[in-house]
Amino acid sequence: MSRKLFHDSIAALPAQPGPTPNGLKVNAKSPAQDSDEMKVTFALGIDDKLRQELESRVEKGDVVPISELNSKYAVPQSEVDPLVAYLKTQGFKIDEVSNDRTRVVTHATVKQIESSLQVNMVQVTRDGITYTVAKDAPSLPSDVSNGVHAILGLQPCFHAHKHFRRITPTNRFEPSNPASKTGEPTAAPNIANSPPYLVGEILKAYNAAGLNLTGKGQIIAILIDTFPADSDLQKFWQRNGLATTINQVTKINVNGVTLPQIEGEETLDAEWTSGIAPDAQIRIYASGTLQFADLDRALDRILADLAQFPAMRQLSVSLGLGETFMQQGIVRSQHQRFLRLAAAGVNVFVSTGDAGSNPDSTGHASNGPLQVEFSSSDPCVVGVGGTTLVLASNGTVSNETGWADGGGGKSILFQRPSWQQGDGVPAGTNRLVPDVSVTADPNDGALVILHGKPAQIGGTSWSAPIWAGFCALINEARQNAGKPLLPFLNPLIYSLKTNCFRDIVSGSNGVYTAGKGYDMVTGLGVPDVKALVRALS
Repeated sequence: MSRKLFHDSIAALPAQPGPTPNGLKVNAKSPAQDSDEMKVTFALGIDDKLRQELESRVEKGDVVPISELNSKYAVPQSEVDPLVAYLKTQGFKIDEVSNDRTRVVTHATVKQIESSLQVNMVQVTRDGITYTVAKDAPSLPSDVSNGVHAILGLQPCFHAHKHFRRITPTNRFEPSNPASKTGEPTAAPNIANSPPYLVGEILKAYNAAGLNLTGKGQIIAILIDTFPADSDLQKFWQRNGLATTINQVTKINVNGVTLPQIEGEETLDAEWTSGIAPDAQIRIYASGTLQFADLDRALDRILADLAQFPAMRQLSVSLGLGETFMQQGIVRSQHQRFLRLAAAGVNVFVSTGDAGSNPDSTGHASNGPLQVEFSSSDPCVVGVGGTTLVLASNGTVSNETGWADGGGGKSILFQRPSWQQGDGVPAGTNRLVPDVSVTADPNDGALVILHGKPAQIGGTSWSAPIWAGFCALINEARQNAGKPLLPFLNPLIYSLKTNCFRDIVSGSNGVYTAGKGYDMVTGLGVPDVKALVRALS
């Protein structure tokens, strides 16, 4: 029986055990691992003609009802049924089939996976953690693989990384309070407009203060691996003088697993989305891991929840991985989800990374290949870059330049969308990143309450949730004006002929330099939120 091979669902591993150039150590699998269970996701794609039609509708600004996405733009049942039947005969347990039938989530033992997908499994150690992974390409019988375009989860050692950086605050907080029994840092006497910045200071810097907009009636989604502590959120809101309550935050454990420990990313995301839009509802989707199959499942959960929560029209994602380290199968699977989110009117704000123009596989700057990070490079998301923001003592912007570590450049995975044009956009056919920017430099970073204590955190992980909050303000203004909520934002903002963006004309992220008009350090620039609200509502 002929079989279909899925070469682009895995990364190549050396034939012999030992260390690899990308920091992995490969060892043979022992028989003891045969009974271990693994999750495997089978990603199916809609017909190319339908995909192109949906991409065209997104570029034109259409918002497609979820019911239509799950009917007209779904995988036919006739393609899913044979696959599911085969997997059951091979001992796979079917955990979930997505509403649009583009994803079948399963689990099976390592031995069953080796036999049914005809792969060889090995042990791989990365950063001190050992994984069981496929060494070679999986396959399926040709008569059950129609529509399947990737098999995901076979190499859990490859995953996205977070885009945040933490430093020790020095200006706004005393190192300790001698009167405190715990010795925890406490707020210093007011040193206004000095880092770590408060929410009100950032709102003023981007002309978002005094607009009588709070995100009321809007829902902001956050995709990350774990949940922040309620007590940290409450202390943050109190420190910023916000009336936000914990009842506005909903936590969804997408995969029903034990979640990892709090690191700071989840806290930064939740505090600053809720800070910028304090009356919005916040829904945190915890994937449990940063493996792309788990992130896919979280994106599908967000799509599924849109029918019940139609005001969930902004999503913050502060994760990424350099394009040269991505498998095409994963990229196609995730692009399909970002396309569906954009079609449903959900603006996904993805941070571009904290390693400048040359990120390595861990998200740090390197002398390696020039590249941008996926998924900020996907043409169905808003890629958010970073700046260095310095405020004057009265809260006005003293200086703002492109952040030296902000991600940006040319995609090698995606063609340039038709809307990406205008002053400063260079000639070429590659998708360019970022689209927009906002403050990111951790040296002039954000106040975050983490583990009960004040911290100073930056990175483009700060930029993405700020933009998600701004989007909620714009959607509230549109709703107040009797207009529908925003469609996909990029086609709108690239065509604006107003002062909606403050151009950032200096700063470099390595290879690229900020300049007049669009550039691959700060994109279109930083927002003038008042002007954006006026233009878009």
